[in-house]
Formats: sequence, C-alpha cells, structure tokens
Amino acid sequence: MTDKKKFLTVFAAAAMLSASFATQGFAQTIKIGVNEPLTGPFAASGTYVVNGAKIAADEINAKGGVLGKKIELVIEDNKSNPTEAAAVAEKLITNDKVPVIMGAWGSSLTLAVMPKLLEYKVPMIVETSSSGKITTSGNPFIFRISPPSSVEAHAFKDILPKLHIKKADFLVINNDWGRGAAEDFGKVLKANGVQVGYVETMDQAAQDMSAQLSKMKSSDADTIMVTTAVEQLTLVLKQAAALGIKKQIVTTGGSQNPDQLIDQAGAAANGTYHLTTFAPWFPDNTPDPKATNYFLGEWKKRGFNFAGATESFRGYDGIRTIVAGIEKAGKAEPAAIAAAMWDVNFTGLNGKIKFEKQGPAGKESGQSIPNVYLIKIENGKIELPKL
Repeated sequence: MTDKKKFLTVFAAAAMLSASFATQGFAQTIKIGVNEPLTGPFAASGTYVVNGAKIAADEINAKGGVLGKKIELVIEDNKSNPTEAAAVAEKLITNDKVPVIMGAWGSSLTLAVMPKLLEYKVPMIVETSSSGKITTSGNPFIFRISPPSSVEAHAFKDILPKLHIKKADFLVINNDWGRGAAEDFGKVLKANGVQVGYVETMDQAAQDMSAQLSKMKSSDADTIMVTTAVEQLTLVLKQAAALGIKKQIVTTGGSQNPDQLIDQAGAAANGTYHLTTFAPWFPDNTPDPKATNYFLGEWKKRGFNFAGATESFRGYDGIRTIVAGIEKAGKAEPAAIAAAMWDVNFTGLNGKIKFEKQGPAGKESGQSIPNVYLIKIENGKIELPKL
C-alpha cells in the first residue's frame, strides 16, 4: 500500500471514529431544549423568553460554558398549541437528544408536555406557567421558577386591605391558567372577607369581550380581576374604557407587560394595577441589582424593546437555572440533572431560586418561590405604589 493510500485509510478511520464519538455523547456542546410559542396568540411573549434565554447562553458561553463545554440552545416553536407543544418536546428528546428542556410558556402548553417528560424521564424548567396542577399532579421531572396562581394569591393577601376591595368579579382566559387563577384568587378573597361575584371566561382567540364587561359594569363589584396574555388584556382595557367602566382593575399572572399596555392601550391603562414577578423599572429594588443591570444592559445593546424585559427575564433565569443544575450534576444526563436540581440555590432576577417539594410523596415536583410585586400604571408611567 502506498503512503498516500495509507494516509487516506487512516484519515477515513479517524473520521469514522470521530463521528462515532459524537453519536455516543462526546459532543462538543451541551444541548438545552427550548419549547416556546413563537407563532400564534402567545408569540410575542414566547419570543421575549427566547431572547432572554439567548442572553443567558451567550453570557455563560463567554465565561467558558459548563463542564468545559459550550451550551447550545435547540429552539422549537410550539405554535401556542398544546398538541404541538407535546410534539415539540418529543422531537427535542428523541431527535435532538437534549438532556433537559425549558418551556412551555402557557399552562395548557406545559401540561400537554408533562406526559412526555414522564415517558422519557427528562427534566424541564418551567419558566412562566402558573397553573397549580403543574406541580401537584405527581411529575418529578418538573421544576418551576415562576409562581403558581396560589403563590400570587397568597402574596396578594397582604395587599388586599390597601386596595379596599369589597367585592370582585373575574374575567379570565378559558384555559388552565385562567380558570386556576380565578379559583386560587377567589379562595384568598373569600378567606379575607371579600365577596366574589361573576367569574366570566374568554376564549384564547377572542377579540370582543364587551358582553362580559357589560355584565360586570352592571354588577355591584368594585374591582375586576383579569387574567390573560398581554395582547388580549390590551383589548380588555380598551373595551372597558369604551364602556365607561370606572372600577378598579387588577391583573394577575405576571405576563401582562405593563410597558406594552401603555403603548397599545394608552389612556385605557391608567389607574390599573398589575401583579408581576420582576420590576425592571426599579432595578435597585430587585433581589440582585448587579445581575438586573447587566441583563437590562444586554437587552438594550441588542436593540430589543424595553417592554419585553418583564417577560424575557424568565428565559434568562430559566437557562441559568438549567446550567446550575448541570454543573451540580457533573454530567449532562437527564437523571443526573433532575436529581441535582434539588441542590440548586442562587439568586435569580426575581428572587431566590431554590426548589421546594410539591405534589404526591415520592413523585414531587420542584417549586421555587419568587418575589411578587404590585405595580400601577398612572399617567402613562409605571409606579411602584407604597402599600
């Protein structure tokens, strides 16, 4: 055999060996699945979350990655559809071989994904969804950093006396998130001597809520509690103003994007209150001002609208939580990462990220308890009222 042929033979063997290593897990990057709504009704919010995740990935990779490897985000669009969200999760796990996922924004989307996590035993960081079912149904591969409606409602209990609510009506999106919020907040209100009136729902794609709002205008409630995504909430505020509703409006869910409300609802947003889990307008009042200022600086540097910060921080903290888990695990394997999540303990942009057990014994999910803020929109500006 000539020297040239020997070289080609050795080169071919080396190439085959290299490919074999890659398929056996010797990849040069650690993949993280990202399952978010990038089209459909929740697209704006999902895109913000993804952009926040990219900032975290770039920051982590600039510092050397984790376990000596860079991280690679494998981003998929669940199209704001539960069936699609489940299919995306399966694709990420079986085709892309990701050992961990972040997702899936909406509660219905996340609930649809959860059976796939159980089937394949792959952990997922839940960055946004707030339905109580997510952490109480017995799925040990769920770790949530956003507050469920029950945590929001518990925090709201201390605010109640200052808002002087005597009776409240509810207008919520007709899915697990909205119905769960009405149930959890309703329990807290009743337990604290506040009456609950109408509980009205609106479909995810609905654009005319005048019938529900007209009903509430004629009720004797002094407050309307609203739970839905920012796009639909904008319509609710505009339609409430058009109907001449003067009642106090309080939104829940932490995904209202107050800046976007100011831009799109205009004067109709004035006087409204909003529960949120991140206060980028007041970085010095956040749990980690240095991290907040870094994140906001990167967000601005990339040319993103400041309004997206209230949603994008979820993706930033979600990826940082996953990387902290991988580092604790010492290897990028699903079982090891799931086990290591219980040892994660650091300060995120909205408070300490440390998981408490929720759900049936032996099958507990992890729930972190973030801060909850009440902000007010007044004269087209965000205020942090002293309550």
